[in-house]
Amino acid sequence: MRVYFADAKRYLERQGQEQPTLMRTMRILEIPQLQARPLPRPLLRQPVAVLAILWLTGVIVGAAVIPYLAPEGPQAMDLSRAMLPPGRGGLLGTDFMGRDIFVRLLWGGRLTLWMGIRALALAVGLGLPLGLAAGSLGGRVDAIVMRLIDAWLAFPSLLLALTVLAILGRGLSSVAIAVGLAAAAPYARIVRATAREIRAQPYIEAAIAVGASPLRIALRHILPNAAPALATFAAIQLGWVLLHGAGLNYMGLGAPPGTPEWGAMLAEGRDYLRAAPWVAAVPGLALTFTVLAANILGDRLGRE
Repeated sequence: MRVYFADAKRYLERQGQEQPTLMRTMRILEIPQLQARPLPRPLLRQPVAVLAILWLTGVIVGAAVIPYLAPEGPQAMDLSRAMLPPGRGGLLGTDFMGRDIFVRLLWGGRLTLWMGIRALALAVGLGLPLGLAAGSLGGRVDAIVMRLIDAWLAFPSLLLALTVLAILGRGLSSVAIAVGLAAAAPYARIVRATAREIRAQPYIEAAIAVGASPLRIALRHILPNAAPALATFAAIQLGWVLLHGAGLNYMGLGAPPGTPEWGAMLAEGRDYLRAAPWVAAVPGLALTFTVLAANILGDRLGRE
């Protein structure tokens, strides 16, 4: 496809150029047309992304201030107020032991988010150095690390988590370790793929030519350029670890009975779906919206 530079032609005509000179100039300027790509909208101008940020911010703030709003803790009960619906029993009602669901929801957000952050930190802490070493060094290191990761991925994530819990025992810390180990291998593969793509760039070849060490190339050139993509995938993985951690707690493999963790609260409310559906619906919706917000935020960051 050819571009006819009408503006250039009018300019040359105004300058009084002769027709042969004009035609030679037009032939020189005949270049393939470049399709302009629209710039992405800023993150804060995307309504869906703003809603996701507001939801996550609300969850974090609520989890931070709940010890001051309800110093009596999440286990304060009043059997005379058991199974009251929202309104009569407070903002979100009460459960079968008369405990305020809103208070327990915020305390549960505190425990659930802390578990998810620890699991994500473990996944990134293991996957980042393995993937970076494989992608930046290549050769035998890449082959050995990738075979290790392939063997890691051969175990189903649930089976791997159950094995870790069987070794470590019950508890939120054990759930965080189990989910973090299950999420580390996929993160390592993403890091490795991103590092290999960046390693093929000309400025990496230039750094190698001037004698930069592999460690300097990995930390100074590859990692900073891979950081946006890796942060995007980490945000998406946050939703994954929250969902799977809550699933293990729902099955009774993590949090002890009565712990105000969203998965455990959902398990407690399943026996009262007919009589008091809000007992299970509130933590279930909170978990759903939080996972959805993390996925949306990660997706929008990937488009920036």
